[in-house]
Amino acid sequence: MVPQRNAWKFWLDILILAAWGGLFIKYWLTDKLYLLIHPNYFWLTIVAGFALLGLAAWRAIALLRSNVAPVGQHLSLFSPGWSRTLLLLTAIVGLTVTPQPFASQTAIARGVSEGAAATRVRPQAFRATVQPEDKSIVDWIRTLTVYPEPDAYTGQKAKVQGFVIHPPEMPDNYLLISRFVITCCAADVYPVSLPVKLPENQVRSAYKPDSWQEVEGQMITEMLADKRKLVIQAAALKPIEAPKNPYDY
Repeated sequence: MVPQRNAWKFWLDILILAAWGGLFIKYWLTDKLYLLIHPNYFWLTIVAGFALLGLAAWRAIALLRSNVAPVGQHLSLFSPGWSRTLLLLTAIVGLTVTPQPFASQTAIARGVSEGAAATRVRPQAFRATVQPEDKSIVDWIRTLTVYPEPDAYTGQKAKVQGFVIHPPEMPDNYLLISRFVITCCAADVYPVSLPVKLPENQVRSAYKPDSWQEVEGQMITEMLADKRKLVIQAAALKPIEAPKNPYDY
């Protein structure tokens, strides 16, 4: 039988297991896993969530039947001291605070630049079946990584979706249309962007930072920051809803 004075430790262990299992399942059911990890790892998180809930239930039943349960079933899972408190508080914070996608300030802080980002995006071979207007921002960056001469794409149609960044070094009639790329988890996301030249007589203040836009136009070559860059000459910008999954791969 578990001594009464020590029972609270085992119930605290059970609470920690249930809280973390519930946290994983909550993120899955509310589609917040998209903000935290790559979809390739969703199954592992979901399995872990149900496993933790199952382990919590099994230990609770064993503890309630402690008069006949083996002593080994009541070994504490966590180190004594502050570790239990830290684990529980972390799970409670996760259950009460809703994760938010990264925004333009994070992109700027991480050094958003179509040139720098291109060095981190894995190049891919050209696919003749993909029309220019069907390419995403990441597709364009991959294309530039393979062949970076902007004049090669002049006149090609473009239709991309992303969030708005106001780069301080660009004129007021330019903005960046951006996406974050995730490879494993939120800790390793990085931004990729394409410069957008707004239609005549428009300025970027009309498009709020972090607002999601669909940009349609054609590719041109412009001198920006003393460099020749591929730029979307926008014919139209249309506000859209932020996608359930704001990241690209």
